Amino acid sequence: MTFEQKINEDLKEAMKSGDKIRLETLRSLRASIIEFNKSGTDKIMSEEDAQKILLNASKKRKDAIDMYRQAGRQDLLEKEESELAIIASFLPEQMSEDQVIHALKGIIQQAGAEGPKDMGKVMGLAMKELRGKADGNLVQQCVKQLLQPTA
Repeated sequence: MTFEQKINEDLKEAMKSGDKIRLETLRSLRASIIEFNKSGTDKIMSEEDAQKILLNASKKRKDAIDMYRQAGRQDLLEKEESELAIIASFLPEQMSEDQVIHALKGIIQQAGAEGPKDMGKVMGLAMKELRGKADGNLVQQCVKQLLQPTA
């Protein structure tokens, strides 16, 4: 079953069950799929394209959660957190901090990185390898930590 078919099936289920938040979230994902299909590239959606759509939607929810938390809007915060959980259910399981650090040590060695000046090189390789498997902010934080000069 393709990503698009899975979203459509889940959309039907949400309509039948009356789960409004799930329905709304799946509709927004479906809108992103339709936008991709109508982009004019005549490209068939790959697993990577589907993952990009999910990661983009996930990032939007995380940004909204941060804004609502700062504004003290608990009602909207909870809605965004629910939507994020639904989107996360379509993503591969996320790596833990220990797993990210372990993967980054290999990437740093492969890149020949020696300090903070090599952060861009390491981040490029890391995000290529860990995209969809680990949160970008966590990867960045771990790279900074691993490239800090030891005193």
